[in-house]
Amino acid sequence: MSRPPILDPLEAYALWAPNYPARAHNPVMLAEERAMLALLPARLEGYSVLDAGCGSGRYMLHALRRGATRVTGVDASPAMLDRAGEELAGVRGDAVIELVQGDLAALPMPNAWADLTLSGLVLGHIDNLERPLAELRRVTRPGGLLLCSDVHPIGHALGWLRDFKSGGQRYAIRHITHLYSHWHAACAALGLEIEEVVEPMLDPSDVPDGARFDPMALQVPVTIVFQLRRLP
Repeated sequence: MSRPPILDPLEAYALWAPNYPARAHNPVMLAEERAMLALLPARLEGYSVLDAGCGSGRYMLHALRRGATRVTGVDASPAMLDRAGEELAGVRGDAVIELVQGDLAALPMPNAWADLTLSGLVLGHIDNLERPLAELRRVTRPGGLLLCSDVHPIGHALGWLRDFKSGGQRYAIRHITHLYSHWHAACAALGLEIEEVVEPMLDPSDVPDGARFDPMALQVPVTIVFQLRRLP
């Protein structure tokens, strides 16, 4: 099978957004989400939560289900923010919900705003890992928690693509590999403590019958998830 065109993230998500659900919708995302939710505090009453690179709002919805008082989603893609707005429109409750267009390397948020900052499968879209991590640290209060995930570097080495279909055409999104050593160096430089690292593997029961996928995906981690703490 020929390789699909590799698109810039903004161009790719403009095509994908109309059909992008606010849930984990493939085996890799299901593995990633199980790990992220296991690290997410069970109760978030009184928390201000930032979802940086919120996409269609799936982690905003999880935070709201756990009782977050204020949830803000930031994304560079206007199309994905529109999609998130559709998904969040029916949410009931007293929580304050905001959607803001912005770049993860220059977040439109004040210092120390968030008690909890989330960033799911986004940082691989950015070349320089330290720049967005510095912003995630800046907007998180001292002592606050950060949960970040990305596609595992093993996947890139095996030639996996973050691909999707739009209008009958297959496309892939540009993705940059960030090794664990890159995370370690960036966190050490920025004053972010790495509290836990999880490397989720696929659950074979999540793989649909007849799915097109690399069998090696059942033998190696597919994502990497970091629990970080902002040091004072």
